[in-house]
Amino acid sequence: MAQGLRERLIGAWKLMCCVEKPVDGSAPIYPMGEEPQGIIMYTPDGYMSAQLMHPGRPKFASGDWFRGADEEIKEEALGYIAYSGPFHMDEEKQHLTHSMFVSLFPNWLGQTQPRVVKIEGDMLHLSTAAPIKSGGKETNSYLIWKRAEPNI
Repeated sequence: MAQGLRERLIGAWKLMCCVEKPVDGSAPIYPMGEEPQGIIMYTPDGYMSAQLMHPGRPKFASGDWFRGADEEIKEEALGYIAYSGPFHMDEEKQHLTHSMFVSLFPNWLGQTQPRVVKIEGDMLHLSTAAPIKSGGKETNSYLIWKRAEPNI
C-alpha cells in the first residue's frame, strides 16, 4: 500500500530556497538570502517546527543573548523565522495546516495557516495558500526543502 502524504511528510527537511513573490508583479524577494539555512520537522504525533535564518548574521558583541545592542537585536530578529505547533493534514483534499503554538513573530501566535504542499522524491515544496504581508508588500511565499539525511 502506498504511503499517504502525511506519512511522506514525517521527518526532517533542510531549507534549499525561500522566495517571496509580490502580488503586484515586482521582483522576487529572498528574505533569508539566496542561500538560506533552515529546518522543518514533522513528528508522527502531529507536531511541527520550522526554523529559517539568513546566514552570516552578526554575533552579539557582548556574547550574552539577552544583552544585545538595539541594532544587534533588530538584525537577529530580521534574519530569523521560527514557529512550532500542531499540524493537520486532510489527505482527501491534500491540505496541510500549521498551527502556531509558539512563534518569534507574535502576530502569528494562535493562528492556523494553510499551506500548499507537494512532495516530489526527496523534495518538499511548501507555499502560502494566500498572500501574506512581508516587507510592506503582499507576497506569496515559496519554500523548497530537501529531506534531511538520517542522524543515526
